[in-house]
Amino acid sequence: MDDRNSCYTYFKIVGSFDPDKVTVLLELAPERTHKIGDMRNNGTKYDCALWEIGRCSEYDTEVENQMRKTISLLKDKLSLLERIRQENDVEYFLEIVPTVYAGETSPCLAPPLDVIDFCHATRTNIDIDLYVCDSDE
Repeated sequence: MDDRNSCYTYFKIVGSFDPDKVTVLLELAPERTHKIGDMRNNGTKYDCALWEIGRCSEYDTEVENQMRKTISLLKDKLSLLERIRQENDVEYFLEIVPTVYAGETSPCLAPPLDVIDFCHATRTNIDIDLYVCDSDE
């Protein structure tokens, strides 16, 4: 049986802030950003800013490995993340997005202590968007 399951993880900052300033402060190139008022593809405007980094789509049934890879860029930036949070109206998210098929090996989605420690220190929410598919799909 082929394993069709997949998962990706990433870290994002959402709120009222300037993504360009975050990029300069963290000295990291984000994978995706938008500002409040930027146009979506559907013609509407974003009502919050976004700064996203660390997308890991190299599926591992031990999803904790993906979580660790995602936050690895940020682990030495705790004080800067705290500064961003104190100076802006933002929320941090560690996004975990697994797609699992019935009858296949399920991934382990439990964050390890080092990931929990990072999330606690930065006040990062852990958001799991689980997609479950029939084995026929």
